Amino acid sequence: MSPRPSDMPSPVPGHRGPGPSPGEVRHHRTAGRRGPTARRRAARTGQYLALLGYLVFLAFPLLWLVSTAFKPPRELASLHPGWIPDHPTLDNFRQAFDEQPLLRSAGNSLIASLAAAVITVAIATPMAYVMARHHRSALSRAATGWIVVSQAFPFVLVIIPLFLVLKEVRLIDSLSGLIMVYVVWSLPFALWMLAGYARAVPRELEEAAAVDGAGRLRVLVSVTMPLLTPGIVATALFAFITAWNEFFFALVLLKSPRKQTMPIILTHFIGTEGVADLGPLAAASLLATLPSLVLFALIQRRITSGTLAGAVKH
Repeated sequence: MSPRPSDMPSPVPGHRGPGPSPGEVRHHRTAGRRGPTARRRAARTGQYLALLGYLVFLAFPLLWLVSTAFKPPRELASLHPGWIPDHPTLDNFRQAFDEQPLLRSAGNSLIASLAAAVITVAIATPMAYVMARHHRSALSRAATGWIVVSQAFPFVLVIIPLFLVLKEVRLIDSLSGLIMVYVVWSLPFALWMLAGYARAVPRELEEAAAVDGAGRLRVLVSVTMPLLTPGIVATALFAFITAWNEFFFALVLLKSPRKQTMPIILTHFIGTEGVADLGPLAAASLLATLPSLVLFALIQRRITSGTLAGAVKH
């Protein structure tokens, strides 16, 4: 007995044959897309949490330094110090300026750091461009080998011959000699950094400018240099911070108290028995970190600026 038409199930609108209905297909497609999307969101959340933990790890010393700089002596001697001072004070800063010539030492550090950064960038920029455009030449390979070898030498191995050389040319106990040392020490890494930026500059842009009638100097100034600006700024920042924070060379080469830099003056807050005057030391250390932070805040837009800024044809 054949079933009557009224007993048979009514077909789903739009479904003409056996197999899953369009609604079921859409459901499976949505579930398939939801799986990878959920995994991507979970991975991105994990990345953000890891980045947040890293930022907290980096910010902890600075936050603790700020807290210590504003604490009175009683809170500094507490067995259970807190993050926020109960009675914040500026006495640590006043004592730091009264005990040590912070302004003079900061001026010495600023002169040495700025001069070293400018000279390093001025020397490294053309050298890095030549290395990037002729990276297969023997000279470029030799320069790369010099960079690698120079980074392997510790300070202790070079300080004695360096001291003797500077003594022969009468540059001991002078900021000029210290600047030369900073330039030589920062140059290999700065050259390596800038060479990477220069290799990223497309040759096609320079060739297109040359086809339009621009000379070699015009191509370098109008096309190549704007593209190298982020690398130049980053290299200058690296050279400045390296010279600003350097201690060992300044300790050995500078003897006169009037020429000592900031890192050397900070050691004067530690007594002969190794006991640190913690409040003034924290205040002076906080002041010593401000120039690097301010400089980075001022030029960070240059570092993160578009790398194709010079590709626009005017």
